Amino acid sequence: MVDFIIVLIVAVLLLFALRSSLRRFSGRSTCCGDVRTGRSGEKHLDGPVIGSMRVRISGMECENCANRVKGAIDAIDGALASVDHKTGYATVSYDRAIDEASVRDAVRRAGYKVESIS
Repeated sequence: MVDFIIVLIVAVLLLFALRSSLRRFSGRSTCCGDVRTGRSGEKHLDGPVIGSMRVRISGMECENCANRVKGAIDAIDGALASVDHKTGYATVSYDRAIDEASVRDAVRRAGYKVESIS
């Protein structure tokens, strides 16, 4: 009887793990999980900041989500992001003209959605 209960508990745990894995790999997960950004150092702008934009992003739920969005925006030449997952906002500073479409595209590729840019 004890063996049956242990097997049942293990089976239930495996089902939850499988369900979570399927949601993550199909893109339906609400959080990116523990994502390592692999950045060796912080990015700096080449010139003086000429402007900034405030970007409202939906779908970020943890610091790992914010790091993923920051890395995506920082990959844009001339852009540097500061991202707060708690408020759902990113502040993008830039030292040359960048268009909103490139920011939207970077955030989308990271797996999140831009709600507004101001």
